Amino acid sequence: MKSLGGEVTVQTVSGGTYDTATGQISESISSNQIKGVLQGVSAREVNELIQSGDKRLIIAAADAAAVPTTQDRVLISSVSHEVIKIDTIEQDNEPITYELILRA
Repeated sequence: MKSLGGEVTVQTVSGGTYDTATGQISESISSNQIKGVLQGVSAREVNELIQSGDKRLIIAAADAAAVPTTQDRVLISSVSHEVIKIDTIEQDNEPITYELILRA
């Protein structure tokens, strides 16, 4: 998978510290630049969760620094995308690829 696809940045987001002055919880973000294959979703995949403008990103599980979650974000050409859904493709109970449905 390393030779296929383009560069994307997966931002793993976790809760940070609570600021008593502002009442906000800061985010802790770690970034991991990896290769991924980007595709549009097909019209038959559109439902109450997936919209027609959403994208599918396929990344190798071995390249991911952590298992992606719906709290994470993906930067593609400086555009931030929200992770809507994650499907894990496995073989012998080991993840091979993650398919992320993204929305800008």
